[in-house]
Amino acid sequence: MTFKCANRFPPSVNLLGVHKPLSARPLLLLSTLVGSLLSPNIGWAAEELRLEEVLVSARKKTESLQDTPISLTVFNEERLTVEGISGLKDIASKVPGLTIEPFPINGGSLRIYIRGIGIGDVQVTQDTPVALYIDGVYIARSSGTSMDVAELARIEILRGPQGTLYGRNTTGGAINLVTRRPNTEAAEFAQVLSAGNQALFRSKTSVNLPLADTLAFKFAYLTESRDGFVENTGPGGDFGDRDTQGLRFDLGWDISEQLRLDYSYDRSELEYYNYTFQAVTPPDPNGNKGQSNAVKNSAQARSRFGSARLSSLATTSPLEASNSDIEGHALIINADTGFGEFKYIGAYRELKDAAYTDLGGGLGAPDYRLDTNSYDGPAAQFATGGATPLVRPEIRQHQSSHEFQFSDALDDWGIEYILGVYYFEESAVEDNSPLHLQLTSPVDGFEDAHIVNLLSQKYDVDNQAMAAFGQLTWTPNILDKRLHITLGARHSRDHRYALKNQRDEVFIEYSPLNGVPLVLPLAELVQNPVLGPVLGPVFMQAGLPGDRRFDNASGDRRFKDDSFSLLTEYEINDDINIYGKLVEAYKSGGFNTRDPQLDGNQGPASDGIDYGVGFADGFGEEKARTAELGIKSEWMGGRLRVNADIYRTEFDDMQMNFILNGTIADTKVLNAGKASMSGFEFDVTALVNDDLVVTMEYAYLDAEITEVIDSFGNDVTQRYAFSAAPVNSYTASANWIAWRGKTALLQFNINTSYMDTRLGGGDVQKAYTILRDYQLWNARLSLDEIRFAKGSVSIALWGKNLLDKEYESYAIDNLPHADRSVLWGDPLSYGIDLAYRY
Repeated sequence: MTFKCANRFPPSVNLLGVHKPLSARPLLLLSTLVGSLLSPNIGWAAEELRLEEVLVSARKKTESLQDTPISLTVFNEERLTVEGISGLKDIASKVPGLTIEPFPINGGSLRIYIRGIGIGDVQVTQDTPVALYIDGVYIARSSGTSMDVAELARIEILRGPQGTLYGRNTTGGAINLVTRRPNTEAAEFAQVLSAGNQALFRSKTSVNLPLADTLAFKFAYLTESRDGFVENTGPGGDFGDRDTQGLRFDLGWDISEQLRLDYSYDRSELEYYNYTFQAVTPPDPNGNKGQSNAVKNSAQARSRFGSARLSSLATTSPLEASNSDIEGHALIINADTGFGEFKYIGAYRELKDAAYTDLGGGLGAPDYRLDTNSYDGPAAQFATGGATPLVRPEIRQHQSSHEFQFSDALDDWGIEYILGVYYFEESAVEDNSPLHLQLTSPVDGFEDAHIVNLLSQKYDVDNQAMAAFGQLTWTPNILDKRLHITLGARHSRDHRYALKNQRDEVFIEYSPLNGVPLVLPLAELVQNPVLGPVLGPVFMQAGLPGDRRFDNASGDRRFKDDSFSLLTEYEINDDINIYGKLVEAYKSGGFNTRDPQLDGNQGPASDGIDYGVGFADGFGEEKARTAELGIKSEWMGGRLRVNADIYRTEFDDMQMNFILNGTIADTKVLNAGKASMSGFEFDVTALVNDDLVVTMEYAYLDAEITEVIDSFGNDVTQRYAFSAAPVNSYTASANWIAWRGKTALLQFNINTSYMDTRLGGGDVQKAYTILRDYQLWNARLSLDEIRFAKGSVSIALWGKNLLDKEYESYAIDNLPHADRSVLWGDPLSYGIDLAYRY
């Protein structure tokens, strides 16, 4: 299916129903790079040179990347430094097959997709299908994931289902954040200062102190401030301004040769001002915007439009700060029992996230508002007896988890195995109360009449999960022990409970000149003898809800799952390893707080369709099954590394999260039917000579919803498509040591990333939410290892998005004043880093 929107999109724009051919630019870059690397005329360095070994812990043990049969991208400590990566948000465009986008109304949260699998909403009642771990601790909520970790040692991105070792909610994959451990052998100190445009200031300090031969203490502290790139010419803060504080305390204790204890405490605080959507395309005069139809022209007249990135927009109410506070404890115990290795991971974390967003038209018009600030109009007086307060929707969450692992190797039998049990629980509240403003706007054609929407929401959640898992690898005494067969299994049980309280009311304020203001609940409009005949037909056609209430509506569901994996590896030689595997994973079901239907007996939803289910019914689990073939290889004496895989994934009862037509915030989560995706990925790393390393990663994705049957038995498959699923994506980089001196060296890194056209803003195919393809260029020039004060100093100049490419990171079509509104990606940024290490 091809969408054409008044020539606002290039003619090549297609959704995933019809795949456009592989872009010429990625093909040209791929063929040039690979061809040059494999050319016999290349000036390879001395025979003993080879690429450094990369260690990972993706299979819950430390091993070489080349021995790990997983489609995997790793950012080690050196790469984190060279590419200026300090947190999860910085890898957003650096991993093919991985899409990281800001959540549109919460700049402290990220939408993470791997191979097109992710979730577009932030709710305490829903889980993301990409699991995030910090030092082995599962992080349940996506709120706060945009914050930096004070002292990262490694980031691992595992593509594809990881159901046996990592468990539930890994149908898309998993991301491991690994922090640096305390060092008992030497005192260490590091201080990094950064400054740049947009008033960037960043300070990162870490201290490692051995307290005894077996005990070490480590402390890290991070502070960062930066201005956004869109000025707010209205009251309040500026869009995109951020201040971050983070600290981490680690204690490492070798109690004996057989027993080690690691304890960590971390705390992060983020204050930020959310960006607002910039209106791009006005409403279609002949179109139907559903619940917004009665105000679309008035809203458009009070909005600012632009097809290019604007440097300023305005709010009507003061733009309030948002905050994310996270605090966590983790305890890890490793013990060599003499007959196997025992490991315990225990953790407790607290999250508090309050996000304020203004979705108005950007002109600062006093009578058109889409925000949650205070309101003292006649409707507020009518509903509450006074002004409604400022409300910043808040999530408060507590989680605790315990994991026990036991592993051993039976060399005589050629067996290596790991067994484990896991328990997790959380309680959370999503609080968007008391009754407050959601929308106010003049009614089209009736400037003395205003619509006012007041809203109050509060959702409570209690979840528990438990699992038992095991994985066994057998190396039979044949084929020179180059064949390895791995079996994995996991049994999971989940209990989910949700409680919903909501009050949603719509009022009409009628204020004739020199007259007494009149306030009517929308439900009473038709019966009013004065306004009913005039305004009644306008709002009845729009289908606005007159009064929607949920009083202690509850849902309670239990889920269980058995997931298995089968893996066969064969080492052709010491440098080439091929593998094939079948893996499963499941994502827990849950509840959708934005569902306008109470249950299946209520009747049609706000888009006029009766889906047969509502909030209390919840939605079921989804299951992913993947077949994958891959190769991990090194060539030319270890100077060329080529890893590749090809896969196909099938989904049953896939959870689809989409906005209902004609609404602003009403959504449905349905186990929509069947879906499949296939693709291939590869990465190439070449040590051209002692001073030059070149890398290339590429991912091709063919993802489609194969069957969706609605509540009436109709096939509506063509309405659906995967969002955040680009067909082509790639990255390439070159790291060159341009000069070596006796006491310093000069390094230059340049890298680029390409993201193909993709659907944004939900899983229903809508032309106005398409995100165009883009390519970004970054560079870093550093003078390193300058000896100073018994340590070393480095100075680096860096730039990101060097060509100042204007690209959209998110797009929606459901605001009253616009058919297309976007959030922009970061513009050109540049700065300097000064570091001292001892």
